[in-house]
Amino acid sequence: IIGSIAFFFHHRTLDRMQAHSTVIYLVSLFVVVVAAAAAAFAPATVPSLVFQLHRRPSQQSCRNFASHVEINNINKMSDQDAPNISSSSAKSAIDFLTLTTNLKTTKRTGWIRQGVRQPESVADHMYRMTLMAMISSFSRSQLDTNKCIKLALVHDLAEAKVGDITPHCGVSDGDKYEMELNTMNQISQMLGPSLAGEEILSLWKEYEEGTTEEAKLVKDLDKLEMILQAMEYENEGCHEESLEGFFESTKGKWRTELGFRWAEEIVSRRRLRKKDDGNVTKNYAEGKGGD
Repeated sequence: IIGSIAFFFHHRTLDRMQAHSTVIYLVSLFVVVVAAAAAAFAPATVPSLVFQLHRRPSQQSCRNFASHVEINNINKMSDQDAPNISSSSAKSAIDFLTLTTNLKTTKRTGWIRQGVRQPESVADHMYRMTLMAMISSFSRSQLDTNKCIKLALVHDLAEAKVGDITPHCGVSDGDKYEMELNTMNQISQMLGPSLAGEEILSLWKEYEEGTTEEAKLVKDLDKLEMILQAMEYENEGCHEESLEGFFESTKGKWRTELGFRWAEEIVSRRRLRKKDDGNVTKNYAEGKGGD
């Protein structure tokens, strides 16, 4: 079209009027051609784009978006962070978790000594204790529920290496503490600060010292879980010898009102299940004292 306009202007033979008319004609023709092209493409593109913008996202598009965001987040990691996450931290985490497998396979010494068939593991004990820590502290404003849960999770963590040492194992309290402290230091170093190693060690020490309100509660829960399990073994007929000693060992050692009240409830239920009530503590309230 442009070439045609140049051609007509090149020939001087055309008078001014003819040139003017020709230019108008060619410009009009150009406008018509452009409009036709736009009309031809518009139905296939504009409505489609509008539909794409206004339609509800499909599950697939949501997944694609999530993947896109995740990839972008990974790409934003610095070159220094990426190796730490993929190698050092991952190795430490799996090493630690592999160690804790022993908690699942180590049977509680007290039940083995009493001839309990298929006794619980240390992990079994710790799990129910953690649930107890959650519900017992939940509505008590003076207690930090998160800390109670964490204390319950780590209180027997050292047993993954040293085993379940009881007063009947011939190990003094001092030696037991040193063995467990050494293990907890190793675990702390294994995890490092980025994987809560220092916090785990601090929580374990807090539990052992037993001076905070949270530690006092969790120490009571440790005993409560034990006598609750003892009652359940009695009810199931899983033992060969009397489990009365577990109940007697807790008398006068409750540090919290909650611990004492829950113990009363357990002993009361045990009493109802016994045919000979004379063998069960009749007045458990006598053992309410604390440290």
